[in-house]
Amino acid sequence: MARQGPRQRFFDLWSLVYDAPWVQRATYHPVHAAVLRALGRHPGARVLDIGCGTGQLTARLARHWPDAAVVGCDFSGGMLARAAARSPELSWVRADAGCLPFQDRSFDVITSTEAFHWFPDQDAALAEFFRVLAPGGQLLLALVNTPARALSDVLYAGSRVMGEPFYWPSMGEMRGRVEAAGFRVQAQRRIFRWPGLLLPPVLTHAQRPGPPQLKSVRRRAGRSNA
Repeated sequence: MARQGPRQRFFDLWSLVYDAPWVQRATYHPVHAAVLRALGRHPGARVLDIGCGTGQLTARLARHWPDAAVVGCDFSGGMLARAAARSPELSWVRADAGCLPFQDRSFDVITSTEAFHWFPDQDAALAEFFRVLAPGGQLLLALVNTPARALSDVLYAGSRVMGEPFYWPSMGEMRGRVEAAGFRVQAQRRIFRWPGLLLPPVLTHAQRPGPPQLKSVRRRAGRSNA
């Protein structure tokens, strides 16, 4: 595991209030609902939720598609402990998004909600997403996108001063980075929610080129921790 310093402790502490109903309803549920709508009736047999936090979206994905093998992945032990306590039947993996412990073409769908802006090397993470996603697979990334790159840079500089750097790309920059990693962007949609009306999250829906790999995989019971 990389990054064992202050940032991981920050997320371990954040996990203590992450599941508060008002936090989830106001901040995360609108984004999760947008991801589920975009995926449609059946996303694929193998689903990976990166930056899964306490597993709220991961569990919803498993409920919507009970025949899919759904895996939640996060680098915070505190977040994963709460996820595993709520849904012990799912698989939970502790790992860094920039160095995923999965084989090439292991998943049909990758989701990541309100996490990508924390990744210190976003291009490396996108390269890993492309590597572990099967041809024809779907990528759904949801996070705040700014109106312009200049604002992204200002917010990044301010977050570094505060000690927890994050980077919100503009919508155009997000599209460019995803396409540079080899994906084809299908759509970008703003998501309405009350917190952050001026800077709404955007769902970028992309696909890895190539024909889908048709596999039937049943969701395995138990969990694994890396």
